Amino acid sequence: MYEQLQQLLISLALGLLVGLQRERAATRLAGLRTFGLVTLLGTLAAQLAAAFGPYLVAVGLLGVIATAVMGNFVAAKNGGADPGQTTELAMLMMYLVGAFVAHGPLPLAVALGAGVAVLLHLKPALQGLVARIGDVDFRAIMNFVVVSLVVLPVLPDRTFGPYQVLNPREVWLMVVLIVGIGLAGYLAHKLFGTRGGSLLGGLLGGLISSTATTVTFARRSRTAEGVAGPAAAVILLASAVAFARILVEIGVVARGFFRTAVLPLGGLTLLFLAVALLSWLRQAGPDQEMPEPKNPSELKGALVFAALYAGILLAVAAARDYLGSGGLYAVAVVSGLTDVDAITLSTANLVRDGGLEAATGWRIVMIAALSNLAFKAGAVALLGHRALLARIALGYGMVLLTGVALLVLWP
Repeated sequence: MYEQLQQLLISLALGLLVGLQRERAATRLAGLRTFGLVTLLGTLAAQLAAAFGPYLVAVGLLGVIATAVMGNFVAAKNGGADPGQTTELAMLMMYLVGAFVAHGPLPLAVALGAGVAVLLHLKPALQGLVARIGDVDFRAIMNFVVVSLVVLPVLPDRTFGPYQVLNPREVWLMVVLIVGIGLAGYLAHKLFGTRGGSLLGGLLGGLISSTATTVTFARRSRTAEGVAGPAAAVILLASAVAFARILVEIGVVARGFFRTAVLPLGGLTLLFLAVALLSWLRQAGPDQEMPEPKNPSELKGALVFAALYAGILLAVAAARDYLGSGGLYAVAVVSGLTDVDAITLSTANLVRDGGLEAATGWRIVMIAALSNLAFKAGAVALLGHRALLARIALGYGMVLLTGVALLVLWP
């Protein structure tokens, strides 16, 4: 009896929550009391189904449908019909949530009911989001759908080639991961980047491409007056977020490797973030906006990354076979100059599959990250103003020296 009473009370609370939102939306079909009763009906029908048969839940669902139809008929007759169907669908959903409270995992049922309320409440925000998404942004989303839901499922899940390290599905899964991270930053820039300033610009730059962000702001510092401070803040923040992104990639691909790598790589990341935030707090000059980023989900870019990732897999396997650990570190230095994601993911996969020790793996990743940092410092020296180089030299230098010390001293 206690369990059934608990189910009914939870069902009533979820129904009242959704009904409260509908009441505030001034819908004529159903409000606070109606949604509470509909959700209770679902739970009660599911409880009684144990004694009277499972068809009772279906009968109750038909009753809710009939109630919605009659409510709309009366409203239309009185000239007050709502042209939308959101409330009707919400009634059906909450009836089923009520039934799920009695038979499904209770936490999931509560999450579903709360999710319905949140989704209904977010109508203005979602409409604004759709209004701000242009044709280019929509094409980026559709490209990601192709990359993740069309190409990935049809690729064979077995190894090919020399050293048996090339698995087409696994290679493309890494493409989906990187494109997904970049797309999240790209869409966030579309929503907030034009008014986010240098702090948000640096955060998004690290998600999309810290190298591209560094090059862009280095060039800007040479042609615009008084932007060295804000540009340095953006570059340092983007590079620090790129270090954090490395940890996220390792955690997604190889959890066991993450437990080994999190202390040295995480410590260096925290130092970098502290340096970057200090630079942002001390910046002087006009706030800088993010430049217009390139679409990260273009199929050409995805294919290039897939080829780069596969090439690094082969290079790492060959270097390990012929040259030992020294060869792996050389591959990390070279590959890190242009892209850290590919060497990070290939190393994480090798460690996960037992082909490489975790202690060697995190060192390879750190060497690649430091190599990429040195490359970006060179880009700033070549393309940027001397004032910008002076501002980032201390931060980059601290991170590089600390990274080298960790490589040498960490057990």
